[in-house]
Amino acid sequence: MNKLANKMLKTRLTISAVLVAAFLSGCASKIDTVSEQNAINEFVAKAAVAEQLTGVDETSWWKGLDSSQLNQLVTKALANNYDLKTSQLTLKSALARLGEQKAQYLPQGGIEIGAQRSGLGDVNSRQSSANLALDWQLDLFGRITALVDAANASAMSQAEQVRLLQIEVVSSVVKGFVSYQGNVEKQHIVALQIEALEQSIEVLQARVDEGVANELDLNRTMAQLRQQEALIPAIEYAKYRDLSTLAVLTGNLTQDVTLTNEQTVLEHEFTVSLSEPNNAIALRPDISRALYNFSQANSLSVAASKALLPDISLSGFAGVLSISSTELRDTQQQWQVAPQIQWSILSYPALLAQRDAQQFLSEAAYSDYQQVVLKAVSESELSLQLLVNQTQQKRFADERYEFANKAFLQAEAMYEEGQIPYLELLDARQDVLIAQENAVDSTISSLLAKVNAYQSFNGRWSYALSNTNK
Repeated sequence: MNKLANKMLKTRLTISAVLVAAFLSGCASKIDTVSEQNAINEFVAKAAVAEQLTGVDETSWWKGLDSSQLNQLVTKALANNYDLKTSQLTLKSALARLGEQKAQYLPQGGIEIGAQRSGLGDVNSRQSSANLALDWQLDLFGRITALVDAANASAMSQAEQVRLLQIEVVSSVVKGFVSYQGNVEKQHIVALQIEALEQSIEVLQARVDEGVANELDLNRTMAQLRQQEALIPAIEYAKYRDLSTLAVLTGNLTQDVTLTNEQTVLEHEFTVSLSEPNNAIALRPDISRALYNFSQANSLSVAASKALLPDISLSGFAGVLSISSTELRDTQQQWQVAPQIQWSILSYPALLAQRDAQQFLSEAAYSDYQQVVLKAVSESELSLQLLVNQTQQKRFADERYEFANKAFLQAEAMYEEGQIPYLELLDARQDVLIAQENAVDSTISSLLAKVNAYQSFNGRWSYALSNTNK
């Protein structure tokens, strides 16, 4: 008897140890995202990116361009963009699936009411019943908890995908608007040059007819005119391309998008300023999404490990039965409670393979998470390098235009005094044209570099944007 008692005690202790171990491992099914976020903050702080841009809050940064047209386009895009709507609906689906998974904590079952009438020879029988049946999967080992954690991480990942799309939509709208206004300005410059060349051709043609000038000057001027006229179709296409981009972003057809000329945007003082540069990187949605993807993979890995343990469930029913009537008369009560343990021991090879596969996926997700963090820091640094580079190029382009314009005015005065031939005046004019176009291109590139910087340092303003649109 003592041996039997000792054996039973050891068995109970063993079972208790298994249950405790399973419970503790079940608690580890969810990644500590707060701890991981702190680690990201420390990593980003070591990189010391964009400290020189610390300043005012970057929330609604595009409003710094002071354009009501642009503000309306951004508002329409956030409300009407179809990719954004699709992602938001997918998020609602993920949240519904999370609710479905959480419901697995509760007993499952339903009500069954039935009646039947049968006959065998001359004997007829009637029967009716009404039952409430349930099946309750007890989450003693944490498998359901792990699946709930995985569903929650999937929903959070999709929420970050929505934020990613909002960043892309806002940035693309600003870029498209700036590009359109830049192309309008370039078209205006080319039109002025064409008008000046046409006036020169009239003068030269009269001088050639009088024998004062040769046809070389005339042909050179005609060549320059055709060169400028050839730029018009390309600029028209570029403008239409910008309108088409804005139309898709705002959920409209191209012909429904109308913009007025607003070249003051190109001249507006617009600088990049970040309230908390480190958080602007650490809170980026691509980093958060990679973290939630890792959390989901880890939770699924834990769930696969829990599948190796027994499933313990409790099923039962309660109801009434009438064996002489199809109308639930003269009923008798009936009930049943059936605890059940199911252990798929023979399926262990397949379950072990599934566990190993999911563990490798979890490791892969963590590796991808680390790569995303590193890539985000690198992308942010590159955006700053581009910003500095384009700022310098714009300064040089503006100075080049100033000197070219001074040279043209000097050449024009010298030509009127007969000190230089007309061809040199044409060369000076061509230099001004090229310098002016280059200055406009540099202005556009500089603005786009600033937009790109805000797009890279998007963590804080995208959170503010998401909270505004909830």
